[in-house]
Amino acid sequence: MKTAIATVSISGDLKEKLAAIAAAGFDGVEIFENDFLAYDASPREVGRMVRDHGLEISLFQPFRDFEGMPEPQRKRAFDRAERKFDLMQELGTDLVLICSNVSPISLGGIDRAADDFRVLGERAARRGIRIGYEALAWGRHVSDHRDAWEIVRRADHPNVGLILDSFHTLARKVDPETIRRIPGDKIFFVQLADAPRFDMDLLYWSRHFRNMPGEGELDVTGFMRAVSATGYDGVLSLEIFNDQFRSGSARSISVDGHRSLVFLMDQVKRIEPEVRIEVPEMPDRIAVDGIEFIEFAANATEAKALGSVLHTLGFRRAGRHISKKVELWRQGAINIVINTEQEGFAHSSYLMHGTNVCDIGLKVEDAQATVERARALGAEPFEQPVGPGELNIPAIRGLGGGVMHFIDRKSELAKVWEIEFRADVDELSPEDAGLTRIDHVAETMAYDEMLTWLLFYTSIFKTGKTPMVDVIDPAGLVRSQAVENQEGTFRITLNGAENYKTLAGHFLMENFGSAVQHLAFESSDIFASAATLFRNGFKPLTISPNYYDDLDARFGLEEDFLEALITYGILYDRDDRGGEYFQLYSPFFGEGFFFEIVERRGDYRGYGAANAQFRIAAQKRHIRAKGMPKR
Repeated sequence: MKTAIATVSISGDLKEKLAAIAAAGFDGVEIFENDFLAYDASPREVGRMVRDHGLEISLFQPFRDFEGMPEPQRKRAFDRAERKFDLMQELGTDLVLICSNVSPISLGGIDRAADDFRVLGERAARRGIRIGYEALAWGRHVSDHRDAWEIVRRADHPNVGLILDSFHTLARKVDPETIRRIPGDKIFFVQLADAPRFDMDLLYWSRHFRNMPGEGELDVTGFMRAVSATGYDGVLSLEIFNDQFRSGSARSISVDGHRSLVFLMDQVKRIEPEVRIEVPEMPDRIAVDGIEFIEFAANATEAKALGSVLHTLGFRRAGRHISKKVELWRQGAINIVINTEQEGFAHSSYLMHGTNVCDIGLKVEDAQATVERARALGAEPFEQPVGPGELNIPAIRGLGGGVMHFIDRKSELAKVWEIEFRADVDELSPEDAGLTRIDHVAETMAYDEMLTWLLFYTSIFKTGKTPMVDVIDPAGLVRSQAVENQEGTFRITLNGAENYKTLAGHFLMENFGSAVQHLAFESSDIFASAATLFRNGFKPLTISPNYYDDLDARFGLEEDFLEALITYGILYDRDDRGGEYFQLYSPFFGEGFFFEIVERRGDYRGYGAANAQFRIAAQKRHIRAKGMPKR
């Protein structure tokens, strides 16, 4: 099965679009007419340029307002079609998309429309051209693929077929199972798009909010299962109208698109292995159990400062690398690595971002299989020289310039700390604060990159995504969404900054795109942990007394309980099921990085979104108190 993408889906002129589409691995391209008209080259030159990129023109589109027109508009519609056939032959493509009529003067009637397509099919056949009819969700008379198929069926012409688009079917809540009754050889082309669920005008929704399969909330997998059941084995193409995509990186969006198609086909094939879908060989989505380690890149001076912060949090230096300037800090099941090497990836990351999280190690079911799946989905493998006595740990390049390593329990990788590190305990060990594991890693990116990150995690790992929430910053909104496994042992929060005036945006600007902005450590008793932290010299972020007054008014807290929250600077939230969440924040380390200690009680699955604006306000007060520039 071949893959394609519509030129309207990405930014740039036609030449730039084709280069990005080819580099991402697509087989073909839908030429959107406006992209062709805006480009200064003849149809033959454009066709040659497409083929020079190793692509084929899978479809030319759109041809509008054809069927059911009264005279003289009907004659003009046929004349327009002949002109488009001329153009298509010059371009070197044989399939045109005709979308259902939206003209207010168009006439209804399935037989009338079928007659028009039968006549046009005869004309197209003489030119070696095929016609695909698509039901627009907002079509005047035809807005349902079932009606479009009936028109194609009655037209009964070998050059007239159906084009299916997942958005038009799913946005109108048409049951995709009805597609199974359509003969596969009469489906000429399939377009795919996902979207978040909105209650809005269908045309506006379609033109501005589509996204890649797997990035939204529509049942594109169910749609594709139904298509596959027909025996269709033609092109699968992306037609994505999205304002952010059309202003973003053409290369990045194209890579996302190809990844989304491969991921979708892999899902369908695993659910229905008998369907005729060619999918790259790859393992199934990988089970991830949690975070094995977090690695910071730093210089010697900043590493010492970071070590001091970790001391106050109850971490102890547990070892040094056998051959590199790398330290291991440990508490509970948390492993923090500080790398001060003067060469290699970590050093490059430090030169670019300053002290930052350059590497995340994940505990996975099978480390090698993880890399194999990631590579099949377009991720770039990561390798650097392995020294004597070191393990070759499978890794890929993540997003935001970082690296991800994978540790499993079925190989020597499980002994990485014993093999690569020698014990070296602090002379002045702090008191253990009862921090047990990493609850979540918070990654910050520009808002228009969030879908890329979501697709990356959910396509490789057995994870789901939570609903998006708005985090209120006095300088604007930050959109937040989490990726997590079912067990809650692996959680990544993604925070999309819409401008550089927000705290998240300030972090991105000052760190040149570094992704991990904070780490949240889990405690089983946050009040005991807080007491220990204070004894270790930890100074928490100062929270406004007004917050606690409101907290008491909202929840009616016991006096002693409220007093303990105030004493330690702990924030509190409670969900509708009685689950409770406690948060304690450190001040900033460097340009906007911070630590968080959390405790979950009951079945609380959130991240304290209700507290975010108060935490941000406190952090901005901290910035001003330190004399840092106000953003």
